[in-house]
Amino acid sequence: LKVRVVRSSPPSSQFKATFQESYQVYKRYQMVIHKDPPDKPTINQVRLVPVSFEDPQFKSSFNQSATLFAKYQMSVHKDTPSDCGENEFTRFLCDSPLEAEHGPNGPECGYGSFHQQYWLDGKIIAVGVIDILPYCVSSVYLYYDPDFSFLSLGVYSALR
Repeated sequence: LKVRVVRSSPPSSQFKATFQESYQVYKRYQMVIHKDPPDKPTINQVRLVPVSFEDPQFKSSFNQSATLFAKYQMSVHKDTPSDCGENEFTRFLCDSPLEAEHGPNGPECGYGSFHQQYWLDGKIIAVGVIDILPYCVSSVYLYYDPDFSFLSLGVYSALR
């Protein structure tokens, strides 16, 4: 048995060279131990969208996100439709005191509030609301389509 410590951030050449092999071990582990289905969302199905009505991706997915939020709140938390309308969604998960900022040494996406959207077959099945700050990422809220609860998207999002 040989054990190596490989720098993942910033990614070392060893990390890059073994990434696919490591990912396949992780995926097999998740399927065998945690019974994850093989079609669990992949990194290509996750989009990080700035929370801004000026952003075209945010605007184009807003209605789908708000509808999914209402479905989640009513199913999981037993909210009434009036508790989870578009205004409540906007107030709770879109209005943020953070201002978007792109520093020269910061992440490519910049700092601020984001909706991390999980897409499957052309539709959003979960949204993680996160704040990306200079020294941390804060998970504000996660909501998902209850029809996909078998994917354990909350656990997946937390690990991601």
